[in-house]
Amino acid sequence: MSEKVSWQGRVVAIQPRIRLLRSFDQRGHVYLGYCLFLTGSVGDHAGEFSVGIGKAAQAKHQFRAGDVVRGTSSPVADSRIETVAFYKTSRLKLISREPTSESKGPPWTGPPPTLEVYRARGHRRLDARTFELRCRPCIWGCRMPVEMTIDQWNPQQKRYRSETFCYGPKSCRLYRAGATRKVPGRRGMTWEEPDWVDEDATAHRGPDE
Repeated sequence: MSEKVSWQGRVVAIQPRIRLLRSFDQRGHVYLGYCLFLTGSVGDHAGEFSVGIGKAAQAKHQFRAGDVVRGTSSPVADSRIETVAFYKTSRLKLISREPTSESKGPPWTGPPPTLEVYRARGHRRLDARTFELRCRPCIWGCRMPVEMTIDQWNPQQKRYRSETFCYGPKSCRLYRAGATRKVPGRRGMTWEEPDWVDEDATAHRGPDE
């Protein structure tokens, strides 16, 4: 077990913490909680860092961009299945909060919704460069660690990467889908995820939902 470290910082963004499981043309999600992206200090080191928190912690504190927060966390044991640097967070405390201002977006920066809302909304693929340049502060953006099972008959054979997604309104002017995702399979096969997958996942929403 890694020893926990104390940290404190200002939240610059908060997004859902979701792991994507792929097996050729099949996919599923593991809803872990939320990612806090902060600028501040971890132990004796100052700078930017990221912390994973649970669903219950976010429900209690309703963190949002601008909050000053502190807590203790463990360094992530396997960075292939996490997109934060620290997790297993405890002793969370809200130090200060700026006055509430309406987030007209994009990007949207208010308190994020529940994980059930993200699940119900569904996501579209999001170009990785667009995510980095425009969508990192947005509550509807999400970088997911992806665990790919290459051979269903040999489930220990896996590969890992990250992918970026958007849960936001389909009318967002900043959105760019980017290239389709290709998933490796057994015996050198490759499956390319078609556009209809995203269209089907968000078909129940109107353009401004």
